[in-house]
Order: sequence, then C-alpha cells, then structure tokens
Amino acid sequence: MHIAFNAWFWDQPFTGSGQYLRQLVPALRQIDSTLRITLILPDRIHESDDLPDGVDAIYAKTRFGGQLGKVWFEQTAYPRAVAAIKPDIAHVPYWGGPLDSPVPQVVTIHDVIPLSMAEYRSGALPRLYFSLVTASAKGATAIITDSEFSKQEIVTKIGVPAERVTAIPLAASPYFHPRIGAERDEEVRARYKLPESYALYLGGYDVRKNLHALISAYTFVGPSVGEEYPLLLAGKPPTDWGSPRFPDLPNAILERPELAQWIHWLGPVDEADKPALYRMASVFCFPSRYEGFGLGPLEAMACGTPVVAANASSVPEVVGEAAYLVDPDDSRAMGGAIIAVLIQNDLRDSLRNLGLAQASAFSWQRTARETLAVYHKVVR
Repeated sequence: MHIAFNAWFWDQPFTGSGQYLRQLVPALRQIDSTLRITLILPDRIHESDDLPDGVDAIYAKTRFGGQLGKVWFEQTAYPRAVAAIKPDIAHVPYWGGPLDSPVPQVVTIHDVIPLSMAEYRSGALPRLYFSLVTASAKGATAIITDSEFSKQEIVTKIGVPAERVTAIPLAASPYFHPRIGAERDEEVRARYKLPESYALYLGGYDVRKNLHALISAYTFVGPSVGEEYPLLLAGKPPTDWGSPRFPDLPNAILERPELAQWIHWLGPVDEADKPALYRMASVFCFPSRYEGFGLGPLEAMACGTPVVAANASSVPEVVGEAAYLVDPDDSRAMGGAIIAVLIQNDLRDSLRNLGLAQASAFSWQRTARETLAVYHKVVR
C-alpha cells in the first residue's frame, strides 16, 4: 500500500499538526515495513535531511507566500503531485484537504473549534478558508479525529455520516517520562528560575483555554498555599491581549493586586524542557473548556504529575479516572481541587500512580495501528 502525505507542517514540529505528522509516519513504518510512504513537501523546505527510513519525498512548488501559498499547496500543488505518483491513498494530516482528490482521501481533523467558537473565525478570509476546508471534508473518503468528542462535533458541525469518522487517540512523546531525562531537571530549574515547588499551567492563552477561571481559582488557593506553591503560567504570550480571541489576562491579574505575589509569567518554553517542567511541578492545572484531545494533561500524567482539569469536551476521555475533574465555570471548586492535591499526600500519590497507568494506555504504535486499519478499510 502506498500513502502520500500532505507534509506542509513537516518543518514545524512544535505545532500540533507537525507533531502528529512526525510521530505518525515513523510509527506506521514500524508496524508495517512494507508500507510505502511519500511525503509531499512544500518547496520552501528544499531538501529535508531528517526523513524516516524508507520514506520518500517530493517537493512541490507553492508559488505564493503566506496563507495564499498554503491554500495553493493544499488545493493545487499537493493534488497535482498525488496525481503524478498515483498512490493508493492521499492522507492530509490536518483540516486542509483539497476539494478534488485524484485518489481516495483520508483527512485528519483534530478539532472543529472554528465552527464551534465564533472568536476563531472572525474576518472574511478565515470564514472563507473554513468554508473551503469544510466542503473538502464532506468529500473525503474517511475522516480521522482524536477523540469521540471531536467525532460527534464533526458529525454535527460538518454534517458527515458517523460511519465515515474514526476516533483515534494521540499519545505523549516517549520523552515525557518520570525518569528519562530527569538528570537535566535542575539545569532546567536554573534556566527558568523555577521555585522549589509550584503549580503549573503550560499551553496557549486563547479564550477556550479558560485561564480566567484558573486565575480566579488562585484567589482561593493563594491565601492558603500560594506562597509555597505559586502558579507558573508557561507558554508563548500573544501580541493582541484584549482581543476577542485573547482575553486580557495580564490586566485580570493587575486588577487583583494580591494575585501578583502568587501568579508568575514564565513565558515561552523550549520543547526539550517541557518534560522537566512537568516533572518538577506539584500539580498541573488545565482549565480548558474546549479541546479536540487535550495533550497537556496526558503529557503531565506521563511525567508522573497529578492533574486538575476541567470536566469538559474531550478531556475526560483522555484522563479517565486519573485526574481531579472540576466544572470549568466553578473557580471555587477548581481552587479547592488544587489545594486538596497540594496538601493531601495520599490524594497526590494516588493521582500520580493513576496518571502513569492511564498515560501508558496511549502510544503512537496504537495510533498507527488504528490508522492503518482505516487505510485498509478505504482501500477495500
């Protein structure tokens, strides 16, 4: 069987779509060495020297820069390259399939946030783009998504039959581990000037992440244990605080002067340093109200860190019984959960052990096996 991947995100390994592509391709080869895989890359990449063994590459012209170049690649350059090599299946590993595919097409849609939340499709061009890729998804032979929650969202919001959508979970990378790489932890602590103990949030700051609720939760956590366990907010901040998509979180903290002593901005974190940040945290806080999968809690659990998370969207599927789940709109309950995990050793140890067991149920080999089953179904 020959699979041709749209590899637009191959040189962007720290994006969700880039990480998915880079983890899935070698895992597919590991479980089926007879599988022929071709990456169709945009010509901006030139010659990629990090292709997995047994994987071929074709470089297609993009003609334009920016978003226009991406759309050109998706709708013209990629399908032309597919038509030239005639694979059995064209797999677009993100929501950006062509309207017309010369061979059966599999599209991975990680979430449909722009169809569910208006803040993510503001402006004429985003609305036009999501209309385009929604139409292309309706014509796909099969759709893969990351969770049963996202499957239901796709069926409802896009209007495709449920039998054409398969939920296949993602996995944490192997380097998210309680011991592997732990010899670097103190080096990472020094680099970021981390306190001895802390609560951690690591992720984006857009509106669906629900950081207002976590900040409000620290009005309850702070007076009790905030001095010993400050909250670190890690992740690249946006440039447009106060826009519909990015609430003005810095101002929300400034409006409550007492919070500044308990909440600290850590800023961007190198990908290689993330496991150490998780490992050294006393609790990982994940208040997000909408996730296609929610990789953050899984990474934290894989590192042995207890998790407090919102009981919303796909998160309960990912964490199972291994996290302390709370209503995303109840900051008091969220604060109480954080305090409980921090001060109750038995609860913290139980969540740590349950989390490690839960994380071990997810692997890229499992993701690859279930993806290969979709390919076989499409070919049949």
